[in-house]
Amino acid sequence: MRNFDLTPLYRASVGFDRMADVMDRALSADIASYPPYNIEKTGENAYRIAIAVAGFGADDLNVEVKDGAVIVSGRKAAEDEGRSFLHRGIATRAFERRFTLADHVRVEGASHVDGMLNIDLVREIPESLKPRRIEIAKSLKSVEKLDA
Repeated sequence: MRNFDLTPLYRASVGFDRMADVMDRALSADIASYPPYNIEKTGENAYRIAIAVAGFGADDLNVEVKDGAVIVSGRKAAEDEGRSFLHRGIATRAFERRFTLADHVRVEGASHVDGMLNIDLVREIPESLKPRRIEIAKSLKSVEKLDA
């Protein structure tokens, strides 16, 4: 696997440190496969993270927004006393998943239904960043009114 050195990006730009940090984390992150998840686009500015959390109840899960990331963790209390498994295929080991959020994306809510943890996200672009139409003056009188 290749290693990318992002140092030139840090020293040759101003204000891109957050983007460089995200790229650095993405390139150096260990790829964990537990628990499996989907990220889907549910609308023009809406997204959903769906995580398969079979065996976990809502009380065993924690969803937290911190430092521009959604952190999902699960910890199952030991309940195996008196139970004997011939095969144990449903993993209930502790986990932590981190999803970095883009600017202006916020968590709208979370739900736990049928072994799936759904986290709904929405991108809210501030009015100051939305495109706006500027009216063009058509006569000299209109320009004078704007200057007044």
